[in-house]
Amino acid sequence: MATITKTPSGTWKAIVRKVGWPTQAKTFRLKRDASDWGRRTEDEMVRGVYVDRSAAERLTLSQALDRYLKEVTPTKRASTQATDPRKAVPLRAALGEYSLAAITPDIVADYRDARLATVSERTGRPLSNNSVRLELALLGHLYTTAIREWRLGLVANPVQMVRRPAPGEGRLRRLREDEEQYLLAACDAYSNPMVGWIVRVALWTAMRQGEILSLTADQVDVEGRAVHLSQTKNGSRRTVPLSSRAAEVLRAALGSRLRGDSPFVFAGELGRPDAQGRRRRGHYQIHTPWRHVLQRADEAYQEACRKIGVDPDPKMFHDLRFHDLRHEAISRLVEADIPDQQVAAISGHKSMQMLQRYAHLRNKKLVGVVESLEL
Repeated sequence: MATITKTPSGTWKAIVRKVGWPTQAKTFRLKRDASDWGRRTEDEMVRGVYVDRSAAERLTLSQALDRYLKEVTPTKRASTQATDPRKAVPLRAALGEYSLAAITPDIVADYRDARLATVSERTGRPLSNNSVRLELALLGHLYTTAIREWRLGLVANPVQMVRRPAPGEGRLRRLREDEEQYLLAACDAYSNPMVGWIVRVALWTAMRQGEILSLTADQVDVEGRAVHLSQTKNGSRRTVPLSSRAAEVLRAALGSRLRGDSPFVFAGELGRPDAQGRRRRGHYQIHTPWRHVLQRADEAYQEACRKIGVDPDPKMFHDLRFHDLRHEAISRLVEADIPDQQVAAISGHKSMQMLQRYAHLRNKKLVGVVESLEL
């Protein structure tokens, strides 16, 4: 039987002592609540299912996020390390004051719905399903870590009991007529040749941005015309074949004095001094230069249209992202009638289903085949 005592502050303290179990105690405002908790705790101990939830009740989500970002995030890939803190911001703002034990599936579902209705300050449009899915994935993994590694006494992961937003259809932005010409010209006019090299490698190899920026010299075999990737988005190693022009770009980058002593093919600026006073070069940061290049390419295009007296295409360079270069490269492989298995080997897609977004490119050619057979 639980012992119920009144504290000097006027609250009620329930103490449960049972052989084979550590003593449990909890304080409540009402005596009735203390008695109910005591009976429930004793009953769970008798049935052998009692779980001490006190640690999860004391730890807020904001505190758990701090621990997760400190202990778990550094073990992930560099690209994920950069995005985890950003995904944690809205979670902290909306749910940070809740204890881990207090967050229920209903609360997670309300958060999901509120985020889907949120308008992005950057784009002026509602957040995409994928953005919300990634935030829920972070929250779900935090709970999995808290249950399996931190041993906080949580019974279930509330995120697993909530429907995730449906994944988006998948973006497939192609380069428009003359867009590549103006883009590469703007890259070549940029002060740092790294920009033009990186853009060309993306366009000619179908490699992801993170794979390109993290390339080290020992991964590139210029003579054998291959790049050996040890770390990829899906965790599988792969070898990317190089065309002659892609190999020449990488040869130029490897021989550039801009690299200094950096192991990266596309080296960035010198970083801050470390504890020994040494300054090292990380990989090149493409985000700001990419925006500048797009702006200059668009300005050159607009000027060329004015000179010949034609109306510019308002969609030229509109919403063009660096990742679209990878889609363009894969689209060209598909249009060249390279089998899907070989395309997947080059692009790093783990399943043929991931290549279905490019199926319409093959369908166009199939129409011609059927027409030639006069079926």
